Amino acid sequence: MAPSGSPLLRVGFGYDAHRLVAGRELWLGGVRIEHAKGLDGHSDADVLLHAICDALLGAVGLGDIGQHFPNSDAQWKGADSKRLLAAVVDLLRDRGWRAVNVDCTLVMEQPKVMPHALDMRETIAPLLGVEDDAVSIKATTNERMGFVGRDEGACAYAVALVHRGA
Repeated sequence: MAPSGSPLLRVGFGYDAHRLVAGRELWLGGVRIEHAKGLDGHSDADVLLHAICDALLGAVGLGDIGQHFPNSDAQWKGADSKRLLAAVVDLLRDRGWRAVNVDCTLVMEQPKVMPHALDMRETIAPLLGVEDDAVSIKATTNERMGFVGRDEGACAYAVALVHRGA
């Protein structure tokens, strides 16, 4: 149970960005998407799952993904980000918290993301222990502005609501 006066609900915000490079698979929301480039990073560089991890960790005051899965640790080299998200959910559960919902926005010029949004929701929801409709996936471009607009990378934003208690 929560200490007297502690809120039962908290909100966290997450952000992540990675470069797009040739020779890597593109993973977004736990789903492999065919594309000429993939996101570069120590793990599979799934910006969407990383932003969700940061939102969940932030909601409960546990820092960020880099503190829990540092790029200096060889065990996370090439890691499937679904593993990272499952570990974050376990960290929350160990402290009495659970996800209520997440709302995410992926920003990239190409490929088109929305045809894959349902698959992403169906991948993320069970990892969080929520219904599919508790996972919102939105996508937009950056109107050809900045690093995203030049197809140099992608970024994602996520907001998570968590609940403590029975």
